[in-house]
Amino acid sequence: MVDKRRKRSDADTERRIRAEFYAAVAAGNMTIGQAVAAMRRISKLTQPEFAHHRGLSVQSLRLIEADKANPTIDTLNKIATIFGLQVGFVPKSPIQVSVRELVQSASAPEAGADRPAPSNG
Repeated sequence: MVDKRRKRSDADTERRIRAEFYAAVAAGNMTIGQAVAAMRRISKLTQPEFAHHRGLSVQSLRLIEADKANPTIDTLNKIATIFGLQVGFVPKSPIQVSVRELVQSASAPEAGADRPAPSNG
């Protein structure tokens, strides 16, 4: 049985999406919830699958992704380690980049050339 939830993409697009994600995180352009949602979507997992894989409850994951939770550093590290990240201080930025903007930007023919304007919120 083929899982049709996520559209298949080529390896170059996947690399560009990850590169855009890491750049946005490094610049502090994503909230914790946006970053967690991006990691889950890049992993092509549903919320229940990702929660189980990272040892969290689905409810906790949903609240984190909605920026309505106050997760512990341990919880955030459980989520982030799969992407080679750890919790730390990053510069505060008024610019926020959504997951959709990351994917659209990385899927553009010349990734980054026609980058959509980041949303503020």
